[in-house]
Amino acid sequence: MVRISKGRKKITMTKMQNESNLQVTFSKRRTGLFKKSSELTTLCAAEMLVIVFSPGKKVYSFGHPSVEELVDRFMGTHGLSSGLSHETQQLVEAHRMSNIRDMNTRLMEVQEQLEVEKRRGEAVTRALQHGREHRWWEGSIEKMTYLQLEQLKGSLENVKAMVAQNISEVSNPLHLLAATSGPPSYL
Repeated sequence: MVRISKGRKKITMTKMQNESNLQVTFSKRRTGLFKKSSELTTLCAAEMLVIVFSPGKKVYSFGHPSVEELVDRFMGTHGLSSGLSHETQQLVEAHRMSNIRDMNTRLMEVQEQLEVEKRRGEAVTRALQHGREHRWWEGSIEKMTYLQLEQLKGSLENVKAMVAQNISEVSNPLHLLAATSGPPSYL
């Protein structure tokens, strides 16, 4: 079956009516726009600020070297009142506050993770210290209790089983062949 292409067609640019399609297209195009902006700043050593408002009225931005630096420079040079409408000033301030909230949230998460890791480290330190103080297996067998002897016996049996398994794996030529050859290739 031969497919005949209709070639490239000119598509008229009109606003999409379906809100779901509009949001999906916006998300895909936004990432492409930010990627191209990043490439342009890299290739041309340009400073760039792109602020995009989604159909859901969310603010997305890209800036090189940073959004905050470029906004501060623009706001400092032109002043808050000249050149920007009140609505635009509110959106810029909302974007700034959103970034601050995001950074505070990340900071709180990192601090919580740090506390968890500190507690885990303290528990490991206590366990190691406890283990150093109570190494009953290094003592004399004659001084061990019956329970300690049973634990020692079980541990030795586990070691014996693991050694036997390793020996059988090493001595089995099929196992070595399978481990070194990888998956079979079907040509």
